[in-house]
Amino acid sequence: MEAPAVPTPALPRFHRHTPLAAALALAFAAPAFAQSAGQLQTVTVTAERRAENAQSVPSSISVVGGDLLEALNTSGQDLRMLAGRVPSLNIESSFGRAFPRFYLRGYGNTDFRLNASQPVSLVYDDVVQENPILKGFPAFDLDRIEVLRGPQGSLFGRNTPAGVVKFESARPSPKKLEGYGSISFGSYQTINAEGMVNVPTSASSALRVSVLSQTRNDWVHNTVANAQTPDMEGYRDNAVRVQYLLTAGNDFSALANVHARDYSGSARVFRANIIKPGTNDFVDGFDRTKVSFDGKNESEVQNYGANLRLKWNLGGGLSLNSITGYETVRTYSRGDIDGGSTYNFAGGAGSIPFPSETADGMPAHHQFTQELRLESNNSGPLNWQAGVFYFNEDYKIESFSYNSTAAGNPQTGYERVRQKNDAYAIFGAVNYQVSPALKLRGGLRYTHDKKTFTVEDNTYSLTELGTGTKDSKLSWDVSGTYALDKDTSLYARVATGFRGSSVQGAGPFNGQSVAGPETNTSYEAGVKADLFGKRARVNFGVFRYDVKDLQLTAVGGASGNANILLNAKKATGQGFELDAQAFVTDNLLASLGFGYNDTQIKDPTLAVSPCGNLQDLTKTNCTVLDPVDANGKALINGNPLPQAPKTTLNFSLKYTQPVANGEMYVYTDWVYRSKINFFLYESTEFTGKALTEGGVRVGYTWANGKYDAAVFGRNITNQTRIVGGIDFNNLTGFINEPRTWGVQFKALF
Repeated sequence: MEAPAVPTPALPRFHRHTPLAAALALAFAAPAFAQSAGQLQTVTVTAERRAENAQSVPSSISVVGGDLLEALNTSGQDLRMLAGRVPSLNIESSFGRAFPRFYLRGYGNTDFRLNASQPVSLVYDDVVQENPILKGFPAFDLDRIEVLRGPQGSLFGRNTPAGVVKFESARPSPKKLEGYGSISFGSYQTINAEGMVNVPTSASSALRVSVLSQTRNDWVHNTVANAQTPDMEGYRDNAVRVQYLLTAGNDFSALANVHARDYSGSARVFRANIIKPGTNDFVDGFDRTKVSFDGKNESEVQNYGANLRLKWNLGGGLSLNSITGYETVRTYSRGDIDGGSTYNFAGGAGSIPFPSETADGMPAHHQFTQELRLESNNSGPLNWQAGVFYFNEDYKIESFSYNSTAAGNPQTGYERVRQKNDAYAIFGAVNYQVSPALKLRGGLRYTHDKKTFTVEDNTYSLTELGTGTKDSKLSWDVSGTYALDKDTSLYARVATGFRGSSVQGAGPFNGQSVAGPETNTSYEAGVKADLFGKRARVNFGVFRYDVKDLQLTAVGGASGNANILLNAKKATGQGFELDAQAFVTDNLLASLGFGYNDTQIKDPTLAVSPCGNLQDLTKTNCTVLDPVDANGKALINGNPLPQAPKTTLNFSLKYTQPVANGEMYVYTDWVYRSKINFFLYESTEFTGKALTEGGVRVGYTWANGKYDAAVFGRNITNQTRIVGGIDFNNLTGFINEPRTWGVQFKALF
């Protein structure tokens, strides 16, 4: 499995000392709505590239912000904290904080390579973050997070066949000088400091500076004597964003954004032989605070970027938008992938059949994007938008392997590759108000995508030195809403999307492989309603999607420490989603989100190597549940997609009570996801159990909300689960975050 670990020579290791609605949910309307008098506020989104009421958009959308985002951020968590917080969303990583992988409706990509593409696109302040390391930029000082389920091919482009997760930073305002500062202290000496200052520089301009600093001490101890990495799971994660807004009335606006991230800490910690054979239980005596391996563990990320968003009012109901973005990132991560220290072909407790320590780095990277979009803003029934988009990405990846069982831990392999990606698109969309009740929408996008992939240096002396791909595709969507009354509407949508071809570099265990483009066609319909004078909000939808030529990643197995790209003939997903929120009383806000996703791989001939056993190549070291072919490979037809829970559930409650000159509050949030399959084949040991995590926050605000003090807890039941695994070596896995407690103080000015 080529290296979930990863950057060029390691930097110095950081020293980390230092009535209906009562059952319904916040997942849709969790943002920063200052709810008042027991009434829900309107949620404005830009899912269709223009600001509008989320209840009017004919697609499945969830929004995260406000209390939920505050509760999650103060504990120092990374983007994986959003997993399950809205229906049908899962996020996981085999890199730790550096490389989140997103899944919507069970549709995602488990590929851990640094040039892996994902079918869920992440868009931060209107700029796509294509490389998987860019997707890990922290969430702080945000206005909201929008989760758009289903293909977004016409307005957001390729690599969006599963959907889009859209981050919107809070913008500068010329109205007044204001800001906030927040600091929290928690378990494992975790410190989370966040601040913002908004400075008007004139009546029409303003500067906004936002900063974040997260640190945590190591809490996992390596029991190996004289270990290269004695302790781990600590981190230092710092980020800054500077924005400048300039306006000229309604005629022109310019918003400039410069941002940076510096991360140093642990890569994912792999733990050998933690799964009891024949079960998916932990072995007896498992201790989450201890590991035993002989290799290194370290991770570094430096990310810098800038974007400029311009808007001109051209008159006659027309406006022109320009969005220019630039991103660059350097990363390095190294890990002991086998997770053990005893090299023993004969087997036995704690043994590993062969050592595997790898690292991946990206010493050079840049991404440039440019979009021009012309839109109408007429009062009549017809409105439209049209534009062009250009994307350029160029980066190098270095991969290393080491022998941690030999003196000096010598490097045993090295490969450097370079990937270039150029894409352009022409797109347009039309909205038409057929009648006061009926609105129709349609969109088209033509995309041309070109990749070149070159092996620049390879110590394995393989002959595959380069390849290239070219894909062209027309994506479209058609949708409509029908208003039953002013507070209730029906919607339906048919949409397509595609993901461009992927390339895998050659390695010691496999040759170079290419997976062709995949396409998705999705159908959904639902109802959106505000109830009881906007005391409650309920959104419900059903969906079905069909993916043709689905790109899959076969990781590890008996084929060894390798990553192999495949195309399945077809995959399907179907299910439903509920998003709701309600004031049970004026002081009690309840929310619920539920997603049901039934996914299947449909390819009768597709087979992959199951878990390996190097003591006896005719056997496996896990209990394979699939039929096998004549070559001993598992036939995966009918299996669910990996990391695709069938059900996700989130629930929250907030109770407020005036006390003295302030307000006491109690906030609790819970998330559940059903069992998951780690790999393409099914086995007893590599099936992750259902996971339930809950949080609580109790606080007091005073001086008209100017000050806030709170105590909080995350994963308060301290449930421990295996959330991912390595199957080429032994029963190795990695686990979820532990329980944490903390206190926070926040002041506004």
